[in-house]
Amino acid sequence: MKLTRRILMGAAAGSFLLSSGAAMAQQTELTFWSWRQEDKAFYQDTIKKFQEKNPGITVKFETYAPENYQTILSTALAAGRGPDVIQVRAYGNLETVATPGYLLALDPQNVPELANFPEAALAAETLRSDGKVYAVPFAMQAQLVVYNKKIFKDNGVNPPKTWDELMTLAQALKAKNITPFANGTATAWQNETIVGGLLSSMLGKQFEADIVAGKANFTDPRFVGALTKLKDVGQYFSPNFTGVDYPSSQQLFVAGRAAMFAGGSYEVANFKNQNPTLDLGVFPAPVLKAGDQALIATYYDGGYAVNAKTEKKDAALKFVRYLATPEYGTAFTNTLKNLSPIKGIKIEDAITQEVAKLAENSMSYLMLVRFRYQEPSGSVLLQSNVQKMLAGQQTPEQAAAEINKGIATYYKPFQK
Repeated sequence: MKLTRRILMGAAAGSFLLSSGAAMAQQTELTFWSWRQEDKAFYQDTIKKFQEKNPGITVKFETYAPENYQTILSTALAAGRGPDVIQVRAYGNLETVATPGYLLALDPQNVPELANFPEAALAAETLRSDGKVYAVPFAMQAQLVVYNKKIFKDNGVNPPKTWDELMTLAQALKAKNITPFANGTATAWQNETIVGGLLSSMLGKQFEADIVAGKANFTDPRFVGALTKLKDVGQYFSPNFTGVDYPSSQQLFVAGRAAMFAGGSYEVANFKNQNPTLDLGVFPAPVLKAGDQALIATYYDGGYAVNAKTEKKDAALKFVRYLATPEYGTAFTNTLKNLSPIKGIKIEDAITQEVAKLAENSMSYLMLVRFRYQEPSGSVLLQSNVQKMLAGQQTPEQAAAEINKGIATYYKPFQK
């Protein structure tokens, strides 16, 4: 009897070990790369929720510095390695990793959740040469002006609607020893966000349409005039702004030492995380004259893609599909204060609701959306020449001419 019991217990133990081993063998670990270091806590929480729903899959999240990410990613993919799931950028930067065949094409069969996205969002993750989608879009960003409500209230001022109102406001704040704009220009890419945040209404949808149709170029009086206005408002940027980099300008605003910050809607969550006491608001780029349409500049920030060479395609697709659900989009929007393009999300945050409302009237974040596919990219040309212009090294006319000259090397409408 005792012998029989021992045999049965041994068999049960052996069965348990075998089943445990089988479970361990079925466990799939995915690697997931991103440049969004500031969002690490959110992604770790997202992964936890996904793993609870999919106990056979674990996800290892790794981040890299934004300025090095594209190079690190391209190098790994070219070597036949890289992560299983990849956070990729959009437009021209997507093409650098999609064109060589590094990414798995997505379609309604392997990712039915693509139906949750507007066409414009999917277009940002589409390779122009084959018309296929290669990533699930993750955010729509907006360039506008973030302002400190307390500073405005304490000084009896309101968000400006016209350019003249903005200049009057900035002058009044400066007269009270308050820095109107925290922005500096030492970090090159910030010069592009300043243009998007402050000049979109002045440039307007028609200017964008004319540029795309080849009816105008960047020497157009509308563009030169907008740059002239930007040069005028530069006197109200951070003290010694040409030497102030992006982190320093952020800290100036977070500390409550500046009233406004021309930049992206993505700044709001970062500012609030660093200083929860801040009471913030947003407003669109001021119009040139009353009655004109106020606009913000928008673009899709990137997406989630699958490595074409992954040996864990089914698990990777399952994770990407989860990142395309309204459940995820709602958490993304309300936690990070970034607008998910997924249909059916519920926005809880008041500022994010305001950004979503402003986004109903927008133009493209022009250089990123239209001219970041070839070299020299429109973004690099805009950033460097606006930087020089604001430093007094170029006139607005010279800056516009240099931007146009660079794009004309490959954009045929400018070669007429």
